[in-house]
Amino acid sequence: MFNLPNFLTLINLFSGCLAIVFVFSFHIDWVPFCIVISLVADFFDGMAARALKTPKGIGKELDSLADVVSFGVVPACVVFHLLLQFWETKNLSESFLFLAASPAFFLALFAALRLAKFNVDERQTTGFIGLATPAATIFVIGILLVFLNNSFNLSATIFQPFFLYGMVAVLSFLMIAKIPMFSFKISFKNGIKGNEIQLVFILLVVMLAATIKFAAVPASIILYVLLSFIQPFLKK
Repeated sequence: MFNLPNFLTLINLFSGCLAIVFVFSFHIDWVPFCIVISLVADFFDGMAARALKTPKGIGKELDSLADVVSFGVVPACVVFHLLLQFWETKNLSESFLFLAASPAFFLALFAALRLAKFNVDERQTTGFIGLATPAATIFVIGILLVFLNNSFNLSATIFQPFFLYGMVAVLSFLMIAKIPMFSFKISFKNGIKGNEIQLVFILLVVMLAATIKFAAVPASIILYVLLSFIQPFLKK
């Protein structure tokens, strides 16, 4: 039970729990740092498990439980916080405030569905079917960074309910959609062959980061989805 991969998974979970605390203690600017830690731990726990040939068993289940918090509840809390802040400016009753902001938690519900589906779907070994929960979380955190830094004067647009509700709806749909999406795993056994789409994605993300700064984070997920859509046509 207490091995390196599981320890890394618990770091992922611990960091996700801290992120929730920061959201509701009005230190939301610390949330991106927590999510970065969760993403790094989530990446390396799988790598460590494969390298150490750790039996899946408890590790696989623990990983999904941690991901529900870090990549389901945390982004939902972020959107909930933004919606709550918006509706508070309208001097509405407290009961309506929470009711109006509660759709944010559909992100947590659909993340849980997506993770449960992933655990029993044997087709998702070399790629994904639907948007992976970490990718959905990266998009939400990217939007938060754009909002906090008012990149391209987009804070006012992001702070609107139509944008936030729309983002929740689109991400929730993509997480359970039957859309093939490529994995970020790169193998150079056959050289570049078979890794073309991943390398193109990395190159474009670097270009985005150099030009549009914080906005590159959500833009990279939009790019990822678009490349996943056109990948089958490129193979033909």
